[in-house]
Amino acid sequence: LQKLIHLLQATDDPLIQEQALITLSNSAAFSVNQDIIRNLDGLSVIGGMLSKCVPKVKEKALNALNNLSMNIKNQEEIQVFITQVCGTVESAPLNSDVQLAGLRLLTNMSVTNDYHQKMKNSIPCFLHLISEGNERTQIQVLKVLVNLSANPAMTRHLLRAQV
Repeated sequence: LQKLIHLLQATDDPLIQEQALITLSNSAAFSVNQDIIRNLDGLSVIGGMLSKCVPKVKEKALNALNNLSMNIKNQEEIQVFITQVCGTVESAPLNSDVQLAGLRLLTNMSVTNDYHQKMKNSIPCFLHLISEGNERTQIQVLKVLVNLSANPAMTRHLLRAQV
């Protein structure tokens, strides 16, 4: 895992980045690896890949963060990327793999109320995606909105959102 993280930092080759992210994502299926990746500063390295222009790299980084977000301690570090992920969801092509990967990560990050405030500005986008997105996008957006709606502090933001 340490070599993969170093490789991810050292290369500008999108194909190598994509493969390293896939491997890290698969490794994150095991909770012990989730802790190891966090302790190796892997979350910030993977999060740094969100600023890449290559959609496949961005998608794989979102998938890896999604798998890593199953750990509460990881969520504490991943939360710094929520605003960027919301921006990615808003700017990604409609129904794209990048958009869906971002929505899946936001779904996991919104299971608890801890990070809802970081998503409130994207509520109009989420509501737009319900009307414009395909079925897969709609289902993923609805999961995020259901999580947000479980928090009484979000009621005002949900009801006042301009669509």
